[in-house]
Amino acid sequence: MESIVSKVLDDIDTQILDLLQKQAQLSNTELAKRVKLSPPAIHSRIKRLENEGFINAQVAILNQEKLGFDLLCFIFISTNIHQAEKLEVLEKALASMSEVLECHCLTGEYDYLLKVANKDRKELEIFIRKLNKLGITKIQTSLALREIKYSTVLPIWEEKSRS
Repeated sequence: MESIVSKVLDDIDTQILDLLQKQAQLSNTELAKRVKLSPPAIHSRIKRLENEGFINAQVAILNQEKLGFDLLCFIFISTNIHQAEKLEVLEKALASMSEVLECHCLTGEYDYLLKVANKDRKELEIFIRKLNKLGITKIQTSLALREIKYSTVLPIWEEKSRS
């Protein structure tokens, strides 16, 4: 069964996306060499992919520890808020907190999962106090001891063997 994405993206689009997600700093000239197109054609395709929402942003991923954010936490939270307007206010508040790297709405025992970066335990304590002011009824915090894998790369392209 052919996916909707494969109807919108051809192999060249997929290659461009794969290369950019692995090395966003590649120039249009280098991308053109790798996918065998002209630099202006690459530029046009990238602009189209951005306009169609396939590329959200091109960013530098910083080294958290070198910048002093030694405490990476995963915080599960529950709330008794059930009104859509109040949930929207809560979600906007969570999204606006600079410590929150990711926020996910969940099914199951907890309502949200936060990925939070803090410099130390004091900052974590201050952050949890901020959460408590938002109508959170249950908080479970887990500290990451070490990172086994971190990736932002989606598995969208597999090299096809050329005979």
